[in-house]
Amino acid sequence: MTDMNAIVGTHDILMITLDTLRYDAAVPEEANCPNLCGSGPWEKRHTPGSFTYAAHHAFFGGFLPTPANTNKAEHVRLFHSRNTGLKTHPHTWLFDTPDMVSGLAAAGYQTVCIGGVIFFSKKVPLARVLPGYFQQSYWRMTFGVTNPRSTEHQVNHALKLLGNTPLDQRLFLFMNVSAIHGPNHMFLPGARKDSVDSQRAALRYADGELGRLFDAFRKRGNPVFCLAFSDHGTAYGEDGYQGHRLAHDTVWNVPYREFIV
Repeated sequence: MTDMNAIVGTHDILMITLDTLRYDAAVPEEANCPNLCGSGPWEKRHTPGSFTYAAHHAFFGGFLPTPANTNKAEHVRLFHSRNTGLKTHPHTWLFDTPDMVSGLAAAGYQTVCIGGVIFFSKKVPLARVLPGYFQQSYWRMTFGVTNPRSTEHQVNHALKLLGNTPLDQRLFLFMNVSAIHGPNHMFLPGARKDSVDSQRAALRYADGELGRLFDAFRKRGNPVFCLAFSDHGTAYGEDGYQGHRLAHDTVWNVPYREFIV
């Protein structure tokens, strides 16, 4: 059980959302993802939202994916708004601001967003909402879903930011990895449409690039608490469903991990 009161203020925090990754696509790739799963397997959890915009609003409010079981009493929230009247655990870090991002900023963290899917593009007012939680936010066309090297470009940008961040500055870096979101068939040679198999291939690609980010954090020398999880899954024809923003197990079941880099 992670004591977030021992993490906040002493560790850099890295939050990665693997956009649209299904739980049943992530688990078979554990052995092929040494960076995300080198220290342990994925945990099955339920997302609070069925598409990117809704899920990330919940995440930034401190409502991360919850364990996929019926015993809510055993779940300890990592982050929680103070003075809500709800009972909290001693290991939960409480913030006094409207969201955990500004709460971490108030605690001395530099908060940085590297966007991926269109809801982080800042091209229209709606797409400025999620990046607007952060002190610094970045999006480029090369970070988006249509670029077959998107994670490479996102990590390259993150490395530049890390290089310009003083070692004594605590950092909360959030990255929305777009590669796994459709279209992902480009990661599977010969595939003409997206599928669980092409998602798995996209995950392998993303893991390889994220290894460079983890290495850079290690070289920085500060301890790093990493949260890596999916915001939602997607359906590829199961029970007649296609896509997400709908109620189906392929959407609600997501992989989740927390570990020290």
